[in-house]
Amino acid sequence: MANAVKAIRGMNDILPNESYRWIFFEQAVQRWLSAYGYRNIRTPIVEQTDLFVRSIGEVTDIVEKEMYTFVDHLNNDSLTLRPEGTASCVRAVIEHNLLYNGPQRLFYAGPMFRHERPQKGRYRQFHQVGVEALGFAGPDIDAELIVMCARLWDFLGISGLRLEISTLGNAESRALHRIRLIKYLEQHRDSLDEDSLRRLHTNPLRILDSKHPQMQQLIEHAPKLMDDLDEESCAHFETLQRILREQGINFDINLRLVRGLDYYNRTVFEWVTDKLGAQGTVCAGGRYDGLIEQIGGKPAPACGFAMGVERLLTLMQECGTGIDPQVPDVYLIHHGDQVLSYAWKCAEGLRDQGLDVMLHCGGGSFKSQMKKADASGAKYAVIIGDDEFNAQLVSLKSLRESVAQATVPLHDVAEIVRQQI
Repeated sequence: MANAVKAIRGMNDILPNESYRWIFFEQAVQRWLSAYGYRNIRTPIVEQTDLFVRSIGEVTDIVEKEMYTFVDHLNNDSLTLRPEGTASCVRAVIEHNLLYNGPQRLFYAGPMFRHERPQKGRYRQFHQVGVEALGFAGPDIDAELIVMCARLWDFLGISGLRLEISTLGNAESRALHRIRLIKYLEQHRDSLDEDSLRRLHTNPLRILDSKHPQMQQLIEHAPKLMDDLDEESCAHFETLQRILREQGINFDINLRLVRGLDYYNRTVFEWVTDKLGAQGTVCAGGRYDGLIEQIGGKPAPACGFAMGVERLLTLMQECGTGIDPQVPDVYLIHHGDQVLSYAWKCAEGLRDQGLDVMLHCGGGSFKSQMKKADASGAKYAVIIGDDEFNAQLVSLKSLRESVAQATVPLHDVAEIVRQQI
């Protein structure tokens, strides 16, 4: 026998005994986003590599270490499997001139790809829901994104999430802070790890996000960006906090909150949990006012976030959120040489009445079919034999309650079943 072909490490199959949770989550997210006026956008999984280099930042872990990049040998283009969704969404908005008719509230969902060491909550193919509000300059849209997240957590039964917020100011205040930070870090060069030394003059803000134990005291005493903020960014941040308080949203200000992508400015935020170990961030985002111009569009403000689907589904299980598996309402059993056509007709008739019906296939005795009906999870079995066929009726049997089997007209079945669903 040939060796079996297996899935790529870190890229997982989602099997039927798990996919119903995904379907529940996806349907809940679509209803939630519709309630806030966000519309769906769908972009390709593969983009020009330059899109991500220009948007995410050349000196970032994602671009340097994690992107799945390859050369299309048909035309020598450098292509990349998307590592995140914001850049693709903004590229599509620019390409199709979507901001011509005013600001846009958009969302997308699907797989992203990063070459990381697979572990619980971190996979090489992972799934995100991304929400982007483009063309809105004020802190009210920042607040809306955060408030709507809180509403989703309540709906999904997720508790214990903590909101951390901060501000990165504008480009000028970050440039001033960068000078002070580099000067400070240069004075402690001997205490920097290898990654920090590499980033010292290219992306020093990312050093503040280091998890290296020996660097924590150094990071704690580093200059704070908040001390270099411009007045407009401070006012923006103050208004955001006021709106969140008015809406009853608790938050912590984390002055060391640094997002892993270069395009962020002003508001940044993360929803974090202690229930998932090292992968504690389940949703994160912020404002990226310069990105549209950076990748070729007319200057326009923007804000958004992305949430990790795998992490949220795990958290829902940790919090005991009940999701019923998908099972048919009715399992239709049939036996006899002349009843097959009638069984098909009955199954389609019940589907016309809005029931989910699994029609038995493959033959077998009534007893063996009843075992399969019970294993299907259906609440009722519809049974058709020669007697039912001759009378043009069906027998209805409850599979979950001790109720006597009854022979009824087909058009009565849906009403009886719905009373028990």
